[in-house]
This record gives sequence, structure tokens and C-alpha cells, in this order.
Amino acid sequence: MTGQIRVGIGGWTFEPWRGTFYPGDLAQKRELEYASRQVTAIEINGTYYGSQKPESFAKWHDETPDDFVFSMKATRFATNKKVLSEAGESVERFIKSGVTELKKKLGPINWQFMPTKKFDPADFEGFLKLLPKSHDGHALRHVVEVRHDSFKVPEFVDLVRSYGVAVVYTDKPDFPSIPDVTAPFVYARLQNASEDEETGYSAGAIAKWAERAKLWAKGGEPDDLGRVGSPAPRAADGRDVFIFMINGFKPKAPTAAKTLIGKLG
Repeated sequence: MTGQIRVGIGGWTFEPWRGTFYPGDLAQKRELEYASRQVTAIEINGTYYGSQKPESFAKWHDETPDDFVFSMKATRFATNKKVLSEAGESVERFIKSGVTELKKKLGPINWQFMPTKKFDPADFEGFLKLLPKSHDGHALRHVVEVRHDSFKVPEFVDLVRSYGVAVVYTDKPDFPSIPDVTAPFVYARLQNASEDEETGYSAGAIAKWAERAKLWAKGGEPDDLGRVGSPAPRAADGRDVFIFMINGFKPKAPTAAKTLIGKLG
């Protein structure tokens, strides 16, 4: 069995994409409609900074193809708390804000932490306990994006694995890379695109990411990224894989995503 591989970008509103990724005569209100037919997933970033209306989620659902998926950053008001185990009210408010209006197009929810947030095992487990497995009849998938080196320890990997929560893999040099598989899906945010490369990443790098994605989707995990903790059990049913071209040189993100989609066939 093989899971689905989805490749996308962060958001869809970015002025340098107009006339390059987007046709020059495309109305701005149709950018999501267009982008969702060029890539297979989009990570919504605006939900990190402020709440969205249920009507907005419903509108985004209706403007995109049936097999499209949105992931989204969760509210910073939950992840920026000094004591994470006290974030229950913020977590609940976000989950009830209308995200399930995306219906089956709702993908993983990314809980992103500040680079200054250090790993406190007891407090972080208190936060994980706050993440609901479902809402309004919709299963919820959670991924955490930790950006302090103190998280790069086997204890952290074991903890999130015990809750079935994924860890964002990043190739950004400033942040710790934790490639360990800890959930029934894999979530990578690639942030090292180069202005000097026509497709953001070299042809060799794109080919390598295609290989890794296919291996993850088949339930395995690549050996060339290393591990922080123990190997994950092979998933007989495969795993869904989400790869987002986020920045580095953001103008190249759509090209990098489309190139990887092409390489995946």
C-alpha cells in the first residue's frame, strides 16, 4: 500500500508571483482557483496571525478541486505561551473557528513554535494532551514545528510518537532538522531554495526529494537524512506525505513545487 504524496506552497497571495507563476491578466480573486490546479496542497499561513471566518474556509473549499488539501498553521496564541499546558482555551478556540468547513480538504494542522522555545518534556506533553483527535466528525492530524536545538533528542521523538503527532522536517540551516517519522503521515517544509537555481532546487536535489517522498509513502523512511531517535516501524498501509516549498527564495517556490510534482509523475 502507498499513501498519497502532496506537494505545495505556503499561501497563494504573493506579489512577485504575479506575471511569473500567475498569468498577468489573472484577476487577484482567482489566484487560489488557479494555484490549486497547479499544486496539490497549500499551507495556509494567515491562521497563525489571526482568526479566519468560517465563511472563508467554506469559500476556499468551494474554489479548489475535489482532491485538493489545505494544511494550516495553528494560532500563535497557543504556541507562544510561556506555559504550553495552559494553552487549552486558545487551542479550543482555534479548532472551533471554522476549520472543519474545509471538510475532507482539511489536512494537517501545524503548531509552530518560536525559535526561543526550549524543550520542557512535562510541559510539552501537557500541550500534546490538548490537541483533539477530531472535531465535528472530522479526524484531525497534528504536526509540531519546533525550532530550538533542545528538541533534537530521542526523548522528544519518543514523546510525540506516543501521541501520533508528526514533526516538521526542515532543511533550513538555522533550525534543527528532525527527520524521524512519528505519525501516520510525514510533513516537510523545504526552506532552502536558491535564487541561482532555475527551479529553486537543483535537478539532483529535486530527484532526491522525489525518492524520499516515495519511500515515505510506501511506509519506510530514508536513511540519508539521519535520525534523532529510534527507527519508526514500517507502515504496511503506507503514509501520506506533505512537502511544501516555503521560502529560501520564495519567488521560486511554485516552480520548485511543480518540478517536484512532475518528477513524482
